[in-house]
Amino acid sequence: MPPKLTLAVQYGAPAVELPRWRLRRWVQQAVNGVALQLDPAIRVIALTLRLVDAREGRRLNQAFRHRDYATNVLTFEYGTDPEGVASGDIVLCLAVLRREARAQKKTLAQHAAHLTVHGVLHALGHDHIDPLQAQQMESLETRILARMGLPDPYLSQSS
Repeated sequence: MPPKLTLAVQYGAPAVELPRWRLRRWVQQAVNGVALQLDPAIRVIALTLRLVDAREGRRLNQAFRHRDYATNVLTFEYGTDPEGVASGDIVLCLAVLRREARAQKKTLAQHAAHLTVHGVLHALGHDHIDPLQAQQMESLETRILARMGLPDPYLSQSS
């Protein structure tokens, strides 16, 4: 049985096309997709997903990554506490997601689903620093998205 999910969704920018129920479904699918790989001591996954505008996205990226631009997704992994609660924050910058979705000829929902799954995986300890990690993480994202009926986001970038 996967850990219990607690999710707070915050709208720092309007996104009527991304309602809470849809975001919650994507996060739950990501959690379910990695449940068997998680440390069995994790009983609860507590995440906050915040949707922001370009200004807030740039400010956060500058403050925490020292990069002076808004990026599509920022994830803050806080680890697991002694009670078995794994926690993290995921920030999606809507302006960047919209621009990237148009450039990649995807819907905003497809791109946001991908980056939500990507952020959840980061929050749960996955990374893509080296090529092997990147391949493993991309494969996991692709499998989770396929279960959601969504295309492989990495194939569409190379066409």
